[in-house]
Amino acid sequence: MERIVDEVRRRLEENADEKTRESGRRFFKEKEMIATHGVRMATVGKIARESCARLESMPKEKIFALSEELWRSGYLEEGVIACAWAYHLRGQYLPEDFRVFEHWVEHYVDNWASCDTLCNHTIGAFVEKYPEYIGELKRWTASANRWKKRAAAVTLVIPACKGLFLPDVLEIAEKLLLDADDLVQKGYGWMLKAASQAHPEEVFGYLMSRRDAMPRTAFRYALEKMPAEWRARAMKKERA
Repeated sequence: MERIVDEVRRRLEENADEKTRESGRRFFKEKEMIATHGVRMATVGKIARESCARLESMPKEKIFALSEELWRSGYLEEGVIACAWAYHLRGQYLPEDFRVFEHWVEHYVDNWASCDTLCNHTIGAFVEKYPEYIGELKRWTASANRWKKRAAAVTLVIPACKGLFLPDVLEIAEKLLLDADDLVQKGYGWMLKAASQAHPEEVFGYLMSRRDAMPRTAFRYALEKMPAEWRARAMKKERA
């Protein structure tokens, strides 16, 4: 029987094309670093979903090891499938699994798409189950690794949309407030935007209290879901 990793790679190669590869690279500043097969993300998602059916009889540790093999390739699409496999296991997460996910962030994440895919779903589901690990995210904000800093914020995007962890969202935003990296700014701005859907008044109040210090990139991201009159008020203050 064909190994699942080999099968995934064969299917990616069968669905690859140069036009998709080149158009995909336009989304990344790190163009020279991004390795991609050139497969549309809708197709990658289909391959991921279908391959998950082959995982049902495997122990979690084996699936994590296979996911690591995909990550090691350096290919964007293989990392996305590794994330899907890990997220498939969310009902089996244990506290010690956090170190596996942290290892992936530290050693394999090298672009915003990999960061967001891993953090929004896999790590986000983990911290919903084990919220005491949000303290680890707060420690990530002091990292020299730009992706760990972005990860600290984007891990909470989906929980924040559900109205969860508002004090932690605001604390992480405060810790990242003056970061000069625009991808970190966009990450915590996105987190605040997500939180604003359930807690608009609290997030708007935070933004207005920090409007003179917060980088414009983060500020404008965070405002996107606010009522139009609030956005106008905030932007008027910004221009003043």
